[in-house]
Amino acid sequence: MTEQLPGPYEKIDLKKKDKDMLKKRYKQIKYEVGEAVGVIAAQSISEPATQTTLRAYHSEGRTQLVTTKGLPRLIELFDARKIPKTPTMEIYLDKEHNNKEDARKIAAKIKETKLKHILKEDSIDLINLRIELVPDSTLLQNLDITTESIITLIKKSIKHINISCENEVIMIEIAQDKKPDFTISDLQSIRVRARNLFTKGIKGIEQAIVECENNQWIIKTLGSNLKRVLKMPGIDASRITSNNIFEVAKVLGIEAARNAIIKETITTMREQGVDTDVRHLLLVADAMTNDGTIQAIGRYGLAGQKSSVLSRANFEETVKHLTNAASGGEIDPLESVIENIIIGNIAPIGTGMIKLKVKD
Repeated sequence: MTEQLPGPYEKIDLKKKDKDMLKKRYKQIKYEVGEAVGVIAAQSISEPATQTTLRAYHSEGRTQLVTTKGLPRLIELFDARKIPKTPTMEIYLDKEHNNKEDARKIAAKIKETKLKHILKEDSIDLINLRIELVPDSTLLQNLDITTESIITLIKKSIKHINISCENEVIMIEIAQDKKPDFTISDLQSIRVRARNLFTKGIKGIEQAIVECENNQWIIKTLGSNLKRVLKMPGIDASRITSNNIFEVAKVLGIEAARNAIIKETITTMREQGVDTDVRHLLLVADAMTNDGTIQAIGRYGLAGQKSSVLSRANFEETVKHLTNAASGGEIDPLESVIENIIIGNIAPIGTGMIKLKVKD
């Protein structure tokens, strides 16, 4: 009698229908020895990708959250751009905070608030040569910001000014020792600097929209700061997502970045009606993250680091690769497809992998 194996190796009794389905799926995922899976993956992704939209921006329905879609997004992912054009996050809430009121409160705390966002009006008084800022009392109350904290922030950030407050109007004047030299343009530059001062929230998150999907409240953001958001109370850290793959790699590790590449790629392609098999995308994501870092597929990434001289030269910068190889005495092992096709050999794929010996 054989001993029962523990954990995931325990024997599971399946119905005939389930067994047949598993056998069918297993046969579907098999491939022949010598099949050029890399070439097939490249073709299966690239050809349908040419049919996707060329528009870089798309408004997601009523939310008006502008994000990069289609071919520009695929190029961003496969080129491994450090910062995407439109970084976004999807923030899920835990059970305790999964309601509209808490979602709005957390969204208000997350969204980057600059001084200009909480001002009712701001102007330059040309008679008294000063800047006048009028904060919106309702917004101050909602965001839990006081007039005193605004004055302190301006004092810390801008030098050589005198600041006072009267009837909830903040007045900024250039200090007396600087007055003989200053012009109206100096006042204008101080006004612009004051308006752009970071007041509250998380830097980099320009917009936060609250939505309800399947009884789950989600905060969708324009801008990403995964490290800071994960520390916030009320967030479900296990389900939070970011489309910035380098940020994911830095905060959660390379395996999470690999999953992010797969998720972003398949989501982008499915939105455009492209039904590429996920295994091709898995292969690409594995290749991009194989050495523990995220590498692009272009000349400065995987294609430019191949061991074959001819394969590198075939892609881009032909003269550079051939010259460097010649001057360094490099030898091409002729182990892959491209270099064998270039010199007229049979490529080592499919039946070309087999070498026959004939007895004379």
